[in-house]
Amino acid sequence: MKVLLLGELVGRCGTGVIKNALRKFKEEKVVEFTVAGAECITGGYGLGFQNALTLLHMGIDVLTMGEKAFYKPDMVESIGKKDRILRPANFPENAPGRGIRQFRVGERRVCVINMLGMMGFSNPHLNNPFLLADSIVGRARSETPFVIFLFHAQATAEKKSMGYLLDGRVSVVAGLHTKAQTGDSCILPGGTAYITDLGRCGSTMSVGGFEPENEIRKYRTSLPVRSRESFESPQMQGMLVELDEQTGLALSVEQVKLPVEVGVPD
Repeated sequence: MKVLLLGELVGRCGTGVIKNALRKFKEEKVVEFTVAGAECITGGYGLGFQNALTLLHMGIDVLTMGEKAFYKPDMVESIGKKDRILRPANFPENAPGRGIRQFRVGERRVCVINMLGMMGFSNPHLNNPFLLADSIVGRARSETPFVIFLFHAQATAEKKSMGYLLDGRVSVVAGLHTKAQTGDSCILPGGTAYITDLGRCGSTMSVGGFEPENEIRKYRTSLPVRSRESFESPQMQGMLVELDEQTGLALSVEQVKLPVEVGVPD
């Protein structure tokens, strides 16, 4: 089975990348299941429910969220209605939605787990992802060999540590959040596909998908300057993984870094 993990979708440029490139890429590579980080799609400030429905209609199977999961009020109200949108599993239990789901892919069941890291985030109510992962992964693995773990975390060391903790126990550990694709996609010794950060779908000649001028101004003035989406040099970034049909472990990994033409909206 081939699984495509996509980096953070950033703004309207990110939507354009998915619209113009995803279906053709999936057909050419025979991709059966696609997961993408989506909490930056509305100008870097969360994911609106209607935006989520549009992305799912474009061919993404599962959308994952991070610390900005509930920045949009309509997502708070609606996330429980759509099982293909996952908040972090280590949010408080009474938070809307879920962070782990199983999905049917042909005759197989694929479990997707989404978790938020600890370093660099201010939410004091998160469960420790390293402790929670042990119990969640064990249950998931007892039900299906195909377990995909998305780790929305800032620190490289935290993501690397999670990769080694789960090596041989899940199919994939893929990092998100920094929107800067790392060059370390690999298969770990136990057979788990790994990458520290999937990168982004959006402008690459930018600061995290946004025009540099305003980002520089934030650092120079400490003012809350509004970010502006960039449309310069769009790419679809992520990782393509082929999984063994029996063990669910990785057979091959391919880093995705595909230039895409996206027009600038009027």
